Amino acid sequence: MYDVWQNVLAEIEQQISAANFSTWFQDTSLISTDNNRIIIGVKNSFYVKQLRARYLDLISTALRNNNIKVENIDFEVQSIPKLKSRSREIVKSPKQITERIKTIKTRASSTENHNNGLNNKYTLDNFVIGSNNELAVAAAKSIIASPGTRYNPFFLYGGPGLGKTHLVQAIGNELIKNNPDYKIFYTPISHFYSDFIDAIQSGKGKDFNRKFQKLDCLIIDDFQFIVNKEKSQEEFFNIFNDLYQLNKQIIVTSDRLPSQIKTVDERLASRLTWAGAFDLQLPKFEDKCAILRAKAELMGVDIEPEAIEYIAENVNTNIRDLEGEFSTILLMSEVRGLTPLELIKNGSVNVSRASKLRPVSSKQAVEKVAKYYNLATKDLQSKSRVSNIKNARQVAMYILSKELNLSTNKIASEVGVKDHTTVMHGIKKIEKDLKLNFALRDQIEEIKEKIYG
Repeated sequence: MYDVWQNVLAEIEQQISAANFSTWFQDTSLISTDNNRIIIGVKNSFYVKQLRARYLDLISTALRNNNIKVENIDFEVQSIPKLKSRSREIVKSPKQITERIKTIKTRASSTENHNNGLNNKYTLDNFVIGSNNELAVAAAKSIIASPGTRYNPFFLYGGPGLGKTHLVQAIGNELIKNNPDYKIFYTPISHFYSDFIDAIQSGKGKDFNRKFQKLDCLIIDDFQFIVNKEKSQEEFFNIFNDLYQLNKQIIVTSDRLPSQIKTVDERLASRLTWAGAFDLQLPKFEDKCAILRAKAELMGVDIEPEAIEYIAENVNTNIRDLEGEFSTILLMSEVRGLTPLELIKNGSVNVSRASKLRPVSSKQAVEKVAKYYNLATKDLQSKSRVSNIKNARQVAMYILSKELNLSTNKIASEVGVKDHTTVMHGIKKIEKDLKLNFALRDQIEEIKEKIYG
């Protein structure tokens, strides 16, 4: 039975993302196939609900493909192994807590190679692949296999805390592992232009340029901060051209596309995306669960699946915040002598964004959106199809959905549209625009500050 289930899982794994497979199928088992009644073992009732709703047909097909007759599929919650034993001693004194924090930080820290700027902790092995990043990872693997060829330059963009630095440094570390003599240099753009200024002031401008010409791979992080640095742009442009002509790998990260960075030279902006641009998006629920499971495994700690799901459900900003909340809960768990789930159930932990912000009504939110766009509330709620009014209305739909968790029918009544399908279209439109429209991202953040301010 074990072999049969492994074959079924292998087939399912080929049809869904790695993050989804890791989250929903990794710890399942086949308990029984008696009388054509299939019983699958899962962790908890939450998994039963998700597997029934999302993957029942996929499971049925995979079972039949492995000669298992399927009439009915049931799920049975199996007992979860207890957490590894941990001290239940409650740390009371501030000094003890401070020392504990220092210990945890020391564990997490790793040695940076000061010659090439790479941090050894960033590897592909601990970079969780999900639907939000799989294309960028595929390109990264191609670079590792054959640097300086297909994806050169490699331009990676996305909002803060989504793993850009991790992925590009992982590429560098893999290249070094494959060829220890490979010359790589990683630097944030802020260090690049400060070092360039120092070189100019000390009369060593030529030496600055020369050290880059010796590289096999240059990795520039946070390129968006080159704004208004004309001399630095010119120097980087020259270095870029020299390396590119020699088929040396160039990797650049930014929070937006080069064409969307003010004052960036058009020639440079064009060159940076010659081989395309790859974005990292916000992780979905399944991706977040996979990330937290991987982090727990890396840290060597046990945390209940329900606790992981709670964090994933309630942190909707970025991976950095997700991992920050995770680490905070683990620390509180050790300090208070309770498991993470016990902390959550007794109310000691609440990572919900909405709970940290003052409550607002849907009416107040709509009024703030209208005011931000210099509209009267009645205009936003009208049937007008004028572009600026329509856009404000869709932003209001998005905020009412994401911030206040209102149903589409309720949102329709709040913004003056006929039905929920119009709301669904409006929300999807804003979600799509947010991937590339960084001005819109800034607008929505400013609106949220006014709503909760």
